[in-house]
Amino acid sequence: MIQFIMTNFNDILTAVTSIIAGASALAALTPTTKDDNVLRKIKSCLNVFALNIGNAKPA
Repeated sequence: MIQFIMTNFNDILTAVTSIIAGASALAALTPTTKDDNVLRKIKSCLNVFALNIGNAKPA
């Protein structure tokens, strides 16, 4: 598993950032808050994986 991640890190990073960018654009274009809440949950999960917790959390 680690070998797969190390080998395909650039592709994985590109896919994750594309998904986040697309979801952010969708949340900005729609007037409802339901999709905003989903995006907020996805971003909070990514912050945990990136160890952006406690004092290291971005403003």
